[in-house]
Amino acid sequence: MTTKYLLNEDQLPRYWYNILGELSTPPAPVLHPGTRQPVTPDDLAPLFPMALIEQEMSAQPEIAIPDEIRQSLVQWRPTPLFRAHRLERALGTRAHIYYKYEGVSPAGSHKPNTAVAQAYYNARAGVRRLATETGAGQWGSSLAYAGRLFGLEVTVYMVKVSYEQKPYRRSMMHAWGAEVFPSPTDRTNAGRGMLASDPTSPGSLGMAISEAVEDAATHADTNYALGSVLNHVCLHQTIIGLEAQEQMKLAGEYPDVVIGCHGGGSNFAGIALPFARDKLHGKEVRLLAAEPTSCPTLTKGTYAFDFGDAVGMTPIVKMHTLGHDFMPPGIHAGGLRYHGAAPLVSKLVHEGLVSAVAYPQLACFEAAITFARAEGILPAPESAHAIRAAIEEAEAADREGAARVILFNLSGHGHFDLGAYDAYFAGKLEDFAYPEEAVARSMAKLPQV
Repeated sequence: MTTKYLLNEDQLPRYWYNILGELSTPPAPVLHPGTRQPVTPDDLAPLFPMALIEQEMSAQPEIAIPDEIRQSLVQWRPTPLFRAHRLERALGTRAHIYYKYEGVSPAGSHKPNTAVAQAYYNARAGVRRLATETGAGQWGSSLAYAGRLFGLEVTVYMVKVSYEQKPYRRSMMHAWGAEVFPSPTDRTNAGRGMLASDPTSPGSLGMAISEAVEDAATHADTNYALGSVLNHVCLHQTIIGLEAQEQMKLAGEYPDVVIGCHGGGSNFAGIALPFARDKLHGKEVRLLAAEPTSCPTLTKGTYAFDFGDAVGMTPIVKMHTLGHDFMPPGIHAGGLRYHGAAPLVSKLVHEGLVSAVAYPQLACFEAAITFARAEGILPAPESAHAIRAAIEEAEAADREGAARVILFNLSGHGHFDLGAYDAYFAGKLEDFAYPEEAVARSMAKLPQV
């Protein structure tokens, strides 16, 4: 009875998969925040190296992974695929449950898959420093690690509520040489404006993005790096699903449903987009994104043009959004507290190729504990949403009398989230209602295009 499915180092994918090349209709154009006209490569050049801009706009179905990137990724990739035998027994299910485990990376999550690539391309372009935002800290710590690999300085604007909730993520970033600031800060015009409006603001990913973009745009030696949402970020993450496809072949099965948690969309895209290619070519597979009920971008948001940041400095993209100045509640899944969604994922949801479901915080922690006691891995609060969905899929299959093969992405471990688990065990972890009035106020401020 095989539990762990492994690929050899020489089986690390040599290409990223780009679904843009297979869509029947192109995505909506990305618009300049000032002119409201489609952006050009020159418009993006102050923020990104040209190699990443080309990837962002490319329609090539496969893009080669440079050897230098593969040599860095091979430190932990290919990551293992597990058959969750013990979880299946704990649930008493006939379903076969598999999980792709990204927590084996140096930073403990899937985020280094794109951090290494972005650091490489920026270093090759002669950039000295990268500015970025982070929610729970998985992305900030991953970019700090990647910056160290390629000799780049890294400045991280960390959402203030997560900065306070997750001190050891800060410690990890500092250990790799990054500087970390609780956002909003007094270092940028955007941050100062936010603090003037609300001196006690807990911050948001939209706010932190505004600060990081301003930092990069006002320093000639600095570029901006984003850990989710953008096409090139989703592209880099497809290495997850490409490996999983080969590992499922080793297991002799094909998933009926592929699940990932969803915030900005990068880890869901990473596991799901290679299977979306199969679906586009006639394969029967469901793709399910699991998000929080307190920030339900895909299940409650509107498919519309909006800014990616709170202030309106970023390009305008068509995506599922709750409004760019939406202030999400302080759930512990900090990576899922984002007002928007990847335009690629949003388009697939809009066209019916991807489905979405939302869960409250407590139900996800309950699923995380069930999983940890069965499989031994303590999951990140973000990943717990995918676990909740996988458990419900198994239970639904049992009620239907069906045999179901379930694959989900365990996108990171929860070793730096023990404070949240302590709060859960103490009965102090709360659920948050969907803030309808706050969303309505935010949606009223969508940009006119």
